[in-house]
Amino acid sequence: MNAPRLVRRSLDVLLILPAWVAHSAYAQLSGDAAQPERLDGPWSLSVTPQLGEHPLAPGQTPATFGIGSSATGTSDQDLALKGSAELRRATAVVQADAIHYDVDRDVADAFGHVKLTREGNVFAGPYAHLLVDATEGTMTAPKYHFLLTDGNGSGTRIDLHDDQHETLYQGTYTTCQCVDDPSWYVRASRLELDNAEGLGTAYNGVLFFQGVPIFASPWLSFPLDGERRTGILPPTFSLSSSNGYDLAVPIYFNLAPNYDLMLTPRLMSKRGAMLTSDYRYLTPTYSGTLSVLYLPDDAITKTNRYSISFQHQQNLGNGFGAYVNYNRVSDANVTTDLANTNAVILGGESVFQQEAGVTYNSGPWSVLTRVQTWQSFSGTVPPYNREPEANVKYARYDVGGFDFGATADATRFTIPTADSTQGERLTFDPYVSYPIERPGWYVIPKLQWHFASYDLTSIGSDAPSGQPKTFSFNVPTLSFDTGATFERNVNLFGVSIIQTLEPRLYYVYTPYRDQNFAPIFDTAPLDFGLSEVFTSNRFVGGDRVSDMNRVTAGLTTRFLDAGSGQELARFVIAQEYYFRTTQVTMTDDSPPTAGPSSLILGDSLNLGGDVSIQQGIAYNQSSDEFAQATAGVSWKPAEGKVFNAAYLYARENTTLDQQAENQVLLSGQWPITRRMSGVGLIDYDMVSHRILAGLLGMQYTADCWAISLALEKYTNVSSTSTPSTGTRVLMQLQLNGMSKIDNGLLQQFKADVPGYSVTPSEAPESRFSDYP
Repeated sequence: MNAPRLVRRSLDVLLILPAWVAHSAYAQLSGDAAQPERLDGPWSLSVTPQLGEHPLAPGQTPATFGIGSSATGTSDQDLALKGSAELRRATAVVQADAIHYDVDRDVADAFGHVKLTREGNVFAGPYAHLLVDATEGTMTAPKYHFLLTDGNGSGTRIDLHDDQHETLYQGTYTTCQCVDDPSWYVRASRLELDNAEGLGTAYNGVLFFQGVPIFASPWLSFPLDGERRTGILPPTFSLSSSNGYDLAVPIYFNLAPNYDLMLTPRLMSKRGAMLTSDYRYLTPTYSGTLSVLYLPDDAITKTNRYSISFQHQQNLGNGFGAYVNYNRVSDANVTTDLANTNAVILGGESVFQQEAGVTYNSGPWSVLTRVQTWQSFSGTVPPYNREPEANVKYARYDVGGFDFGATADATRFTIPTADSTQGERLTFDPYVSYPIERPGWYVIPKLQWHFASYDLTSIGSDAPSGQPKTFSFNVPTLSFDTGATFERNVNLFGVSIIQTLEPRLYYVYTPYRDQNFAPIFDTAPLDFGLSEVFTSNRFVGGDRVSDMNRVTAGLTTRFLDAGSGQELARFVIAQEYYFRTTQVTMTDDSPPTAGPSSLILGDSLNLGGDVSIQQGIAYNQSSDEFAQATAGVSWKPAEGKVFNAAYLYARENTTLDQQAENQVLLSGQWPITRRMSGVGLIDYDMVSHRILAGLLGMQYTADCWAISLALEKYTNVSSTSTPSTGTRVLMQLQLNGMSKIDNGLLQQFKADVPGYSVTPSEAPESRFSDYP
């Protein structure tokens, strides 16, 4: 028997029983900074600047270190440590007032102020019984803390099954730092904590928030590592003028790493109970989503209401692909009346697309075959269906200096509206160009041809007199595009700047061809804009090609920071000039007359990095009216601080259903306190003198939870001539560690307020951060 020995704490090591090591390395330093430094001479001890791990050699076993103010024991049998006692093996450390270690059985009993640290996780209690090598044991009245996930709690007893699994009895779990009075926590009769899978399971669990129970379940699972886990997500709540009290409880199913399912039971006091399911899947060759909403016997409409949305993308191999985009609803107002609890409604839909197709892409060839139909409701004229369409494109570049190609399209157009023109159309559009591109300038002459042939199966009463069922027309077009870029170095306000001057001239000639007999299947006039004035056709679609003898001149100047290349400012001017009045037109089209036509003015300024300004004007000199005008300013002095203001004007046209736009949009995010920020959005229509959409919200972020509230006003413009309005109060609660999934409100804040930002969460620490 060895006599008792007094151990000086400065030495820190009393007993060594074979070699210490561990599993993997968490290096924080590298190079010379990571090398040990000797205290004195070549045979002295070395001090290492960081903890390190080294793999065991075959046949080696980890060492055990015992430390204490005093120690007694029998060699290779037992060891008793007293006074700041410690027992260390690999990355596990047991600290207590006293420790008895049975060497033969590899069992340790720790008494008084016991603290077990393993893999960075800490367990503390008055007594622990441990199987050291197996990392198994039990601890009474424990308190625990998981370093990497920040989870902590307490209980009456904890069973340690291995270094990754624990069972806590009559215990709690939270990610809040205040252990004695956390803002939220789960209390359960039994908690299974699986750190290997990152999953916690509570039996007979109750979720408390600010001391108030908000949810209870005989079985409740939650993530320990922030990853996707099957379980019940925090409920969402709203109050609206159309739905009343609205409560949704999402249930998430993590079916596999590449597909999942969300079922959301929802109760609306004015309408009834509803169920929404959202299924997502992803594989190397296909992906998609399926969303189904069903509300039986709506208490307001007295009908069964539903919504189905299915999107699928498939890679068939060898250049072939397939897709489906299917949307169907029971009525036009489903998208607004039954929108997601936390989705901000900015408008409604009046038509719903149903499309499926097969694609092929290989080299210069691109092929699309599809069937496209539309679901619409009374009061809305739907687009034409394509039943079916085959589209083939061929394009080659730089073949002896030439670019050439062609597009062929064959489509059967149908529409459910009575007394409408329907039939088949074949179009063929070949082109050839010879681009000459040199450093600083380019010239691109281009010749193209449009051929269209029609075979009509029915003719509507609005067709021109003498409308034939079969006919065709063809139109050639010649265009000439040239431009240059000049640069110079200037110094403005002490800043070295590169200024560019970029003139551009675009000429297009298309002779007149009579196209009055051609029905309007998929064609509309182009909007006025900078990109549109440099195109060869005033229409988009295959039913019209505008006759043109027009030249467009444009000039752009940019100011670039010579050091960073950042664009500080841009000014643009472009002018159209028609040498003769155009004759090809369509309903609700205003053809330009001879002389100067569209004038485009625009600028973009970045002032000091915090303020940006954009302005644009499109003025139609032929009709002496503004076609479009936009102006916007954005100020973002720091993260979490942003203000946006914009004005939008657009003259009535077919794209806008002959309704002019004259709107003011304001949005912003600004901190109210250190933890609270406000969010606002307003879209005001100056024509009807009413708010189209409005949102006033706030977000409060604490250490372990966040709450978002919003008051919303929305307009449903889907199916009635007089748009209906509604208001809602939205609320979303997020408990960090329980669920970090945003159920829609924060996504809407980000989408509706340009520059909106959320403070990112801190990265997990190393498990050596709290190594004792």
